[in-house]
Amino acid sequence: GRSVTRRRRAFTLIELLVVIAIIAVLAAIIFPVFARAREKARSTTCASNLKQLGLAMNMYCTDYDGRFPWGVDPADRLTPQIWNGYPQWQAQIPYMPYLHEVVDPYVKNKQIWACPSDDGYDVLEDSGIPLIAHPTSYVAFGTSYMWRTEIAFQGAMPETLPDPVRVNVLFDGHGKWHGGNGFNERRWNILFGDFHVKNV
Repeated sequence: GRSVTRRRRAFTLIELLVVIAIIAVLAAIIFPVFARAREKARSTTCASNLKQLGLAMNMYCTDYDGRFPWGVDPADRLTPQIWNGYPQWQAQIPYMPYLHEVVDPYVKNKQIWACPSDDGYDVLEDSGIPLIAHPTSYVAFGTSYMWRTEIAFQGAMPETLPDPVRVNVLFDGHGKWHGGNGFNERRWNILFGDFHVKNV
């Protein structure tokens, strides 16, 4: 009998390179789409957090004669020099609790203080003042959000704000979390004085 040797045809180097190139092109197209979808989901979760915090603050207002919470955010507590022009307000800061501590009794889950896109920062946004928040603002300070403390200083109520629909009350700690590094690329999720939330 004669033995027959069959030769199996293998991929050539060119064929392998073509397949790898096709996979690379598909990955380059698909991965940015996934990244954008993931960031959109994170931004939506963040906006939902702010909406829930708005409801909690509204309940606080109901319990305290309609006034917004008397509390500070990490920026005011840790960089009080930003209030040098208002010494009467600056003097209150050491005695004020953090806003998230004041509002916590009205929230069901403290995790809503964490923005899913929070990756921290090194300076207080647009001030150049060092404020280290790593690995995230939430881990460092217990909140990802900044608060308009002058509202507390003034003992303001939602109805006493000059234009509640346009006054930002609580917002992302940094605009790069939902946008880019350039100022015009930044995006913030914002809770406004009438307790609606918008990404701007």
